[in-house]
Amino acid sequence: MPFFYDLDKSKPEDARTAERLLALDEKLSAEIPAKTLDDTLLLATWNIREFDSPAYGKRRSEPYHYIAEIISRFDIVAIQEVRLETEPLDKLRGLLGRWWNYLVTDVTGGTKGNKERMAFFYDTRKVRFGGLAGEVVLPPIETRDANRKKVYTPVKQLARTPYLVGFEAGWFKFMLSTVHIVYGTSRAEDPEREKEIRQIAKTMAERAGQKHAWAENIILLGDFNIFDPDDVTFQALTDEGFTIPDALQQVTNVGKKERFFDQIAFMTPKAPADQLIKAGAFNFFDVVYREQDEALYIDAMGKRYHENSKGEARDAAGKASYFKTYWRTHQMSDHLPLWAALKIDFGREYLNAVKG
Repeated sequence: MPFFYDLDKSKPEDARTAERLLALDEKLSAEIPAKTLDDTLLLATWNIREFDSPAYGKRRSEPYHYIAEIISRFDIVAIQEVRLETEPLDKLRGLLGRWWNYLVTDVTGGTKGNKERMAFFYDTRKVRFGGLAGEVVLPPIETRDANRKKVYTPVKQLARTPYLVGFEAGWFKFMLSTVHIVYGTSRAEDPEREKEIRQIAKTMAERAGQKHAWAENIILLGDFNIFDPDDVTFQALTDEGFTIPDALQQVTNVGKKERFFDQIAFMTPKAPADQLIKAGAFNFFDVVYREQDEALYIDAMGKRYHENSKGEARDAAGKASYFKTYWRTHQMSDHLPLWAALKIDFGREYLNAVKG
């Protein structure tokens, strides 16, 4: 468990935080396998909403404790929507402990880039950074001119620059590439979204297949903004050879409509077929910032809880909606963490192969 030494039982908010942390601990223990020294790797991806954007106000201390508790249950977590300031990452690291580290990209510029970074948080007791780290640049298109001379034409890059990092854990050497695909329109099969997914999937598949590849195993994960596994946007990811097990096809958005925004896709040619042990999406709102907790946070929500942006008074339904869909999702997130437990001890398989 992270270091929650800053909580003071004389403060009502801290007492509530401690109570909810115990409930969160119980739910996490019931749903997610326990960490092991060298048998398994617990991997997760989480879009932590506006982490932390001054446009919506800084997160309070309370949600940092819950976020840290959730992250602590995994060995490595890809985080999307990290904003300009890296202070939130340092706050998490302070709670998690000195053996946790993070790697983070530079800010992606442009309107669609939304001034976002991407990050990996990893437990150095289990996971080793392999030295490979870089923001992914899509390769140019190769053609030939009238004289049969090669011509390279630059392509439009993804709205938010993907991040590729090499890690090792146990017998498993792998590359992780995290993305935050452009949302585009509210159409399930938005062409811009489909194009970005196809581009990054194709680029990563080619990278893993090259002779000089840092590792032949690659896991592509993050927020793909995929509405449903039946959509062409999902097919765009699998067409290049990536596999998404049924156990990972989970609803991860927090909203009225069920969406399968977040994905973990594998291209691990030499890993055993049973490498995936268990997977799921963790719904933290079952125990923290529950709908029935609205009254506890009235003072914290301030003026916006009582009236909308036009200065009009909210009725009871409007207040409940503000708490449920806006305020609490900016304290925690509007995405659920998607996770997978992977086998990383291949010693028995190796010895059987040697034995013949």
